[in-house]
Amino acid sequence: MKVLGLTGGIGMGKSTAAAAFRRLRVPVFDADVAVHALQGKGGRAVAPIEAAFPGTTRDAAVDREALRARVLGNPAALTRLERIVHPLVRAAERAFLAAARRRGARLAVLDIPLLLETGGQARVDAVVVVSAPAAIQRARVLRRRGMTAERLAALLARQMPDAEKRRRADHVVRTGLAKHAAQRHIRRIVREMRG
Repeated sequence: MKVLGLTGGIGMGKSTAAAAFRRLRVPVFDADVAVHALQGKGGRAVAPIEAAFPGTTRDAAVDREALRARVLGNPAALTRLERIVHPLVRAAERAFLAAARRRGARLAVLDIPLLLETGGQARVDAVVVVSAPAAIQRARVLRRRGMTAERLAALLARQMPDAEKRRRADHVVRTGLAKHAAQRHIRRIVREMRG
């Protein structure tokens, strides 16, 4: 089974690209969904996060706003949080890939926002980066509930610049153009990877 890594900066259209892969019957592991499950009610990350950041959980779940306030702009705290969460997400990823292999999938996608920043490209056969012009990215992100220009700046500071991601990609899907162009590109990638 071949494994594609799907990544891109915030607001670049990664969720739309992941949905296109799913429509083509390619199993997709969503790292963000895995994190939410781990931090949700009864999730495996709740107790270790509370131990590391007292007062950031409530009702057996992580209070995401309280946790964000504790780690945003604090690199040491963010590293401590990543040391808790990343191994748990990797375990969920391994279980997902094992299940996809058992079902006979010829291709699977790992949708990981910080794939390149964390060295995840070593775990995949090829990297797909979704990209859009900066103005489109900014407009998309600032439409999100609770998003501010300051928060966007902090998130972008943690991410590799789009130009560098595109340089490291095996495939670049441009999402700022017509939606059909991006979908055609994804179909072509799936055909190539499935062989």
